[in-house]
Amino acid sequence: MIVETGHFALILALALSAVLAVVPLWGVLSRDATLMRSAPSMAIMQFFMVAVAYAALTWAYVESDFSLVNVFENSHSLKPLIYKISGVWGNHEGSMLLWVLILVLFGALVALAAKNMPDDLAATVLSVQSWVSGAFILFILLTSNPFARIGMPPIEGRDLNPILQDPGLAIHPPMLYLGYVGYSMTFSFAAAALILGRIDAVWARYVRPWALLAWAFLTLGIAMGSYWAYYTLGWGGFWFWDPVENASLMPWLAGTALLHCTAVMEKRDALKIWTIFLAILAFSLSLLGTFLVRSGVLTSVHTFASDPQRGVFILGILVFFIGGSLTLFALRAPMLKQGGIFAPVSREGALVLNNLLLTTACATVFVGTLYPLALEAFNGAKISVGPPFFNYTFVPLFIPIFFAMPIGQLLAWKRGDLLGAAQRLTVVAVAGVVAALIFFAMQGGPALSAAMAGLAIFVILGAFVDIVSRIRAGSSAGAMMSRLWGMPRSAWGTAIAHAGVGVTLLGLAAIGWGVEKIAAMKAGESVDVGHFNVTLDNVVTRPGPNYRETVAQMTIRTGGAVVAKLEPSRRFFNSRRMTTSQAGLLNVSLGQIHIVISDQETEGPLDTRLYWKPFVSLIWLGALIMALGGGLSLTDRRMRLGIAQRARRRDNAAKPVAAG
Repeated sequence: MIVETGHFALILALALSAVLAVVPLWGVLSRDATLMRSAPSMAIMQFFMVAVAYAALTWAYVESDFSLVNVFENSHSLKPLIYKISGVWGNHEGSMLLWVLILVLFGALVALAAKNMPDDLAATVLSVQSWVSGAFILFILLTSNPFARIGMPPIEGRDLNPILQDPGLAIHPPMLYLGYVGYSMTFSFAAAALILGRIDAVWARYVRPWALLAWAFLTLGIAMGSYWAYYTLGWGGFWFWDPVENASLMPWLAGTALLHCTAVMEKRDALKIWTIFLAILAFSLSLLGTFLVRSGVLTSVHTFASDPQRGVFILGILVFFIGGSLTLFALRAPMLKQGGIFAPVSREGALVLNNLLLTTACATVFVGTLYPLALEAFNGAKISVGPPFFNYTFVPLFIPIFFAMPIGQLLAWKRGDLLGAAQRLTVVAVAGVVAALIFFAMQGGPALSAAMAGLAIFVILGAFVDIVSRIRAGSSAGAMMSRLWGMPRSAWGTAIAHAGVGVTLLGLAAIGWGVEKIAAMKAGESVDVGHFNVTLDNVVTRPGPNYRETVAQMTIRTGGAVVAKLEPSRRFFNSRRMTTSQAGLLNVSLGQIHIVISDQETEGPLDTRLYWKPFVSLIWLGALIMALGGGLSLTDRRMRLGIAQRARRRDNAAKPVAAG
């Protein structure tokens, strides 16, 4: 009965989507305030219905209700509870339901904030959002029903894909979806602005919190996915330019550019066309990623098994929303009035340069990912575009961004002093050069790694130069403390996020100093990796909840002293007849020892891959710092929607009343 309730709730959510997509929009066109004000309550009810459906599916997983096809194919009664819950989104049908849940959640959040927004804007935004959510609910019900029953329920399920039975899966997909789907909100605001023909600084202030929230979650989602691949797949790396990895990187790049555009529009009422276009582009790339993962056009460890019918349906959604929004943009963009004028050398100019580099980098990833697919579709030829292409096209575009970040922060709005900004960064630049020399002296290895490490120090320190300059502007200690206390949290958030980029860059730079060894080890044998000695003590077999594993018990020493013991393992899942690797990881300062074993032949040596990766933890620590900066900026009072509403009222009050 609970399952049927969830199914009916999803059908009711579709009906509500149809009403919400039409009625408030009709109210906007007819200027009917009653119809416009009906949108928030319908959006909240829509969220409630989808939440009931999602709760019903979760209950079926927890209770191991194998009468559902979805539960039978992706669960097992012996599976730990955490993987029963995370298994809800570890498959195509459940993950799409999670996608829709987050879509309507964002709609409900806008509905709760609607009292601080103009009625026509709130109604139009919620109506556009409902078009999106309705399309995906229809997709679920017609092609991917998670509530489909089995005529003769089996006693046991097939279990979840063993690769997905990992704590990282409990974090990575929800975070990633909050980022992906979060850009649906900026898309809805952009479409609403084009429909209403009202795009100004106040509108940008409404949009910016949603852009910032989506960016922060997408940053965390990508970082968690990278770390999950690093320790689960046993490749010893964190990024492989896999097409599905690229599918998450592209909206992040567009979203980063959008975030900077909204800041310019809020401050200077400029870059309107850029802002609207990037709001559409970020969500369009999120939809493209959904198509790539679920259409079957890609073969990747990240993709869901799916049939062509689903791909065609998603392609239709893609064409409708991307094509429709770009058509609306083409019709309305020429009517947008030019905003604030600025000189090329200014903070606005620096942000324009930043956006050009980010969007060009996004375009290189787009071409490298889709060109092989397009070529195969046209003439059947199969080619692969691998890491060398991306490394030689993407990386050179990002290096100027690292140099420009600290300089852009120091330029004034409207017209800046490039020489003055460079002079203020002299100490920081010297510190970067000295750091590069120190890294080269200590680590040796590629000179490029040391140079990139020096650039990372320049970015980290340069992120705070503007704040330090503003604090030191006080003539006394009391004045400086007052400035420190009164510094906007958005300023701190920006500095911290930029510093996080530098921290990640430092972790990336250290890749050149890593050490890798492959050895066939027997019990009692030792291998040196970096300045550590690894000894294989024993190989044992032990049972797990729904698997059995072969564990290599190892001792890590340095200078003869025991540092830690690691237990990398291989797990065999009988239901799926699959084996997975569980890496042994040891954090040493900011680096990691990473050990992966292969299947052992009877009484033979154990094939072992050992890595020492100095500073590798900084890659993911930097992402956490970036997200922290975004979260801190969200707490700034200027991000509150009520501020934008009051600003709008002040602007309206200041306008002269026409003589009648």
